[in-house]
Amino acid sequence: MMNAVEIAQWVLRIALALAFIGMGVSHFVAAPARTMRAMIPPALRQSWMPSPTVLVTLTGLCEVAGGLGLLWESTRFITGIALVLFLIAVFPANAYAAEHPERFGKAATPFWPRYFTQMLLITLCLLAAI
Repeated sequence: MMNAVEIAQWVLRIALALAFIGMGVSHFVAAPARTMRAMIPPALRQSWMPSPTVLVTLTGLCEVAGGLGLLWESTRFITGIALVLFLIAVFPANAYAAEHPERFGKAATPFWPRYFTQMLLITLCLLAAI
């Protein structure tokens, strides 16, 4: 029988899995994907970098894989670490959107709330991974 902490972790893993899978799938829906491509900061639009379309596709795949990875015990820990690195890697796009609310509308969450939300997500991923 599971104790309260184990139940809480199970619920957290399911919630994070659903959130990451949902966010990942949105990368393959036309309108959100277009917005995400536009959110790629100019510094990452170099000739040697993958195109914004490729980056959005890769990040979508990472989110879906991360969500699924949290559900299997054998991959849970490494998935949690990978999701932390992922959340750090995609933060510049969120910061860029925050600087341009006139261009990105609802996707342009103000910087500090987005920063604290990202830190909360990182913490939750680590808690789900253990």
